[in-house]
Amino acid sequence: MKKIVIVGATSGIAIECARIWIKTEPANLMLVVRDLERAKPLVADLLVRSPESSVESIACNFIDPSAISDMVRVIAKAGPIDIVLIAQGTLPDQLDCENDLILSNDTLAINGVSPCLFAEAFANAMQGQVSGKIAIIGSVAGDRGRKSNYVYGAAKGLVARYAEGMQHRFAATGIRVSLIKPGPTATAMTAKLRENGLKCASADSVAQDIVHGIEKGQAVIYAPKKWQLIMLIVRHIPAVIFNKLNI
Repeated sequence: MKKIVIVGATSGIAIECARIWIKTEPANLMLVVRDLERAKPLVADLLVRSPESSVESIACNFIDPSAISDMVRVIAKAGPIDIVLIAQGTLPDQLDCENDLILSNDTLAINGVSPCLFAEAFANAMQGQVSGKIAIIGSVAGDRGRKSNYVYGAAKGLVARYAEGMQHRFAATGIRVSLIKPGPTATAMTAKLRENGLKCASADSVAQDIVHGIEKGQAVIYAPKKWQLIMLIVRHIPAVIFNKLNI
């Protein structure tokens, strides 16, 4: 069975990815979470869907480098890792971040620094393997800073540059690193935005794109794919025009 580690496993996209993986074939799933009680229903759900699978939840402090390092070391000792999906994140209000430096710090930490630390720890654990895949969820918000979400976007921009560096590091090996850039997705994170009329892709469809992209070893996975063209346009709007837009 494939050994798949999912960090931030109770996030909406991560849950759907886990369901797709065990629907395809039984797997050894290791769910890294902050709250074991919150993970219990997910573990039960996955085992009902795939009784032949092994599903285990592991608690970790997501912003403590020592805790991350120790946890990854324990997982690696249990054998080679086939896939790591790093999926934790929060989406606070931009204005709240501007007025609360503690919230800004927390937002940058959990959306940017934390995924990078997990990626580095797993990369070091997997570097001796013949093959393996590390997939990190960034966001289309990281493609260009915008006044509506630049704290969150900056964190995801950090993830993007970090993933690029890791791809360069492992280019001559069998390890593949994928940077995932979802557009707005119908999960708990976007509930308030959807109440205000934001149209979002379903978590299931986004997860399908992600799992397919990871399997192919894609360097960058836009989900849905239309966001690749949308963000290409956004990135190339001249600043003199861009700065007049209310986006």
